[in-house]
Amino acid sequence: MATTFPFAFDARFAPMALVTAGAHAGNSSVVLDDDQLVVRFGWLGVRTPVDNIKDVQITRDYRWFKAIGARLSLSDRGATYGSNTAGGVCVCFHEPVRALPVAASPGLTVTVEDLDGFAAAVRAATGLDA
Repeated sequence: MATTFPFAFDARFAPMALVTAGAHAGNSSVVLDDDQLVVRFGWLGVRTPVDNIKDVQITRDYRWFKAIGARLSLSDRGATYGSNTAGGVCVCFHEPVRALPVAASPGLTVTVEDLDGFAAAVRAATGLDA
């Protein structure tokens, strides 16, 4: 069974998400089922098998200029689909995924509404909680 996790959009930063990725609450979500992870953030997205997920961790309290919109970290090539600064879930992959047109990324941070629920669902689907 698939579970959908909506992004948590902070109205203060919504214009940046819209400009960088065409993202808004109506076209952005994370869907997880037994077989795959599907992330949509405006016109960007990722689809990867659950078996490709290596780790998951919750991170919090971002600086807006490092977290809002579609972003690539120059230090570790990790991608972010960011809609708020409060927190997100970083999903790390065995094989990098193409979250942004510029590079494949070994991780993707998503700022969903239910951080704990999403992280727990990923752990359960992948066996990381065992």
